[in-house]
Amino acid sequence: MDFDPTAEQRQLRDVAREFAREVVAPAADQHDRDHSFPLEIVRQMGELGFFGLNLPESHGGSGAGMLTASIVLEEIGWADQSVAITLSVSSGLAGGMIARLGTNAQRDRWLPGLAAGEILASFALSEPGGGSDAAATTTSATLADGAWTIDGAKAFITNSGTPITGVHVVTAATEPGGGSHGLSTILVPADTEGLIVAAGYRKLGWHAADTHELVFDSCRVPDDHLLGERGRGFPQALDALAGGRIAVAAISVGLAQACLDASLRYASEREAFGHPIGTNQLIQAKLADIRAGVEAARLLTHRAAWLRDEGRPHRVDAAIAKVVASESAVEATREAVQIHGGYGFMEEFPVARFYRDAKVLEIGEGTSEILRLLIARDLGLPERD
Repeated sequence: MDFDPTAEQRQLRDVAREFAREVVAPAADQHDRDHSFPLEIVRQMGELGFFGLNLPESHGGSGAGMLTASIVLEEIGWADQSVAITLSVSSGLAGGMIARLGTNAQRDRWLPGLAAGEILASFALSEPGGGSDAAATTTSATLADGAWTIDGAKAFITNSGTPITGVHVVTAATEPGGGSHGLSTILVPADTEGLIVAAGYRKLGWHAADTHELVFDSCRVPDDHLLGERGRGFPQALDALAGGRIAVAAISVGLAQACLDASLRYASEREAFGHPIGTNQLIQAKLADIRAGVEAARLLTHRAAWLRDEGRPHRVDAAIAKVVASESAVEATREAVQIHGGYGFMEEFPVARFYRDAKVLEIGEGTSEILRLLIARDLGLPERD
């Protein structure tokens, strides 16, 4: 077993780390307060090649793979969760689906812009009436006269209304009564008539991430916008979500590491009763627990990413990595605020933002509860009738 990153991965990690600390982190609080989308930072990530990590070299990417992307996402997540999820969804969830399933024409149209960070993509799966049960999708698409007509709504969609959003990867029911066997995936350009981007949500965290509801009102796209095989949308989405869960795990590791770094610094500088609070064993125990969580989550994340890159089964490993990493991040933010005491409750300290940003990590790309069901079924436990 080789736990060392390659020379190329180390070099890219160092570039991402420098960018995160010198560009992303200094702007994070302002974007959080203003709820403003970090467009210039996104463009700079495109110039650095971050958006092309999961995309093929033939279309402007680097084909670096999931493990390398996870290393970069951890560094960006250390500085700003909103920026990290913007990168993850466009390059991995949505862009990765186009790369794996798209026709030559679809790849030629969308991948170069996505790889360069010139346009962003969204992954429109969740709906107002259901997120965890993708098979219960009510958004429909009917094919007639050479075009798909889409009706319905999608909820909590990242990258859905930015100034550079170019395309939405949309799951829709195309076979009446088909359930999980009746979904298909359709590419919907952002400027399509009948596509309505609702007002942005008021969110607890991820304030700088772009999140909207999408409404499809007799939205028509040509029949060649079908992505992959008709009726295979459900397994396509599951495969995309496995990669998305690894990405969220990596982002979670970045947040937990940021909590550890901030808390170590504060515990070394803050004095109480004549000594730095870091000399107190209770504080030391909290820091030790955060570190243990970071290390465990990172190893699980890298293993799941490596399995995906190797083309080996990894769906359960991705679920395990996300459960452990996201819950470690939530716990790390809680303890980081506690270590900071009253200052941890003040927005001037980044741990307050970390605390707000962390919770959604246990929800997006599969809730902890759903992922535990997936893990339990892999143990051979019977399913409920």
